[in-house]
Amino acid sequence: MRKKKGLPKTIIVLLLFTLISCTQTTNYRPQTTNQLEVNSMKLTSPAFENKKTIPSKYTCDDKNLSPPLLISEVPENAQSLALIMDDPDAPMGTWVHWVIWNIDPKTTELKEGEKQNAKEGITDFKRSGYGGPCPPSGTHRYFFKLYALNTKLDLPETTTKKELEKAMKGHIIEKTELIGTYKRK
Repeated sequence: MRKKKGLPKTIIVLLLFTLISCTQTTNYRPQTTNQLEVNSMKLTSPAFENKKTIPSKYTCDDKNLSPPLLISEVPENAQSLALIMDDPDAPMGTWVHWVIWNIDPKTTELKEGEKQNAKEGITDFKRSGYGGPCPPSGTHRYFFKLYALNTKLDLPETTTKKELEKAMKGHIIEKTELIGTYKRK
């Protein structure tokens, strides 16, 4: 019986397959940075920490004042800011508490309880302006969503959250959010 010289067929096939796999070109495209995922813009409050309890002063159980909000690191190319506050835990679906847009991008603070120098739309309370947390039961989460836009929006003050979101589509440079919680006593 004669011994075959060289590598067995299976090893040769595996080597060829590996070589072919390594030399094939792919349509590799480096991932581009999505500005909505790179959140350098910040929204905080001196009244409550992110994912912590909103003091009753800012709710229907007390003075129902809008809480102080601090804004920082807004993109330089922002032309305006918009803010939506809503409660996704409401029993009838997401409840809208505040709709505000055309906030000057140089704004660093929305002061406690003050009327803003911007346009405010209609909330689910059927009026404009801030409407504080007032959950019927249990602990609810309140999302303060801040958007940096590449334009100012020409919208009437009867604008709802849904209409604002539609108008912002394609104009959002960056988004950030602050979450507060509240449970009535």
